[in-house]
Amino acid sequence: MAITAKDVQQLRQATGVGILDAKKALEANDGDMDAATQWLRVQGLASAAKRASREAGEGAVAVVRDGQVAGIVELRCETDFVAKSEEFVSLVDEIAARVVAEGEEATSAFQDRIETLLTTLKENIFIGRVYRLEAGPGEVVETYMHHQAGRGVNAVAVVVAGASAEIAHELCVHVAFAKPLYLTRADVPADEVAAERRTVEEISRNEGKPEAALPKIIEGRLNGWFRERVLLEQPYVKDEKITIEQFLAGATVRRFAQVVVGG
Repeated sequence: MAITAKDVQQLRQATGVGILDAKKALEANDGDMDAATQWLRVQGLASAAKRASREAGEGAVAVVRDGQVAGIVELRCETDFVAKSEEFVSLVDEIAARVVAEGEEATSAFQDRIETLLTTLKENIFIGRVYRLEAGPGEVVETYMHHQAGRGVNAVAVVVAGASAEIAHELCVHVAFAKPLYLTRADVPADEVAAERRTVEEISRNEGKPEAALPKIIEGRLNGWFRERVLLEQPYVKDEKITIEQFLAGATVRRFAQVVVGG
């Protein structure tokens, strides 16, 4: 069976071992993930696998903008002690700069250094979410970062057409605090919408609402649910009388990305 890079990456994330060890384990077990994991334990790499099984709920995030390109990279670890260390923060900054310059695939060049940190610091450390946003003609890219204890913990990047850099920056600040999940209502998965519709209908019926009024009540509650999640429908954080779509005054959000440590 052919061993793909995706297979190797999956085994590495599950066990914390290096690229060569993961590839060797998969080749020795015909690509069977469970068998490869057990093989690694037998080969004396159980300690790395044990570290990888621990939750990496801490970390640091970096955002870099160069011209019309912005990149966000998250580096995960187990403790805030490691996350705010100079070595850790410098590394995530360096990875983000490389992503801006070369693309998201550039993260693979840092695996050896991450494995060294994993060994020396004895924590589960790995690259988390990675985004690269590039603005085209007539578009601007802007970023925002919230720092805590010397590390980035909330990074945002947006690409907006027909807006000034100042408006794009204000949008970044809004996203940082409001944490939207989707750009438009159409982006929300249909199964999530259907599940929420069933929930609000059940709540409304349990409250004894009149049957004739149910459709309007359900739609009202569903609209409120969308306003919490959809960027363009959210009330603007600095003036909740208007939505983000109204604040943009005709400008178009092409794309946005946000990474919050632990989120």
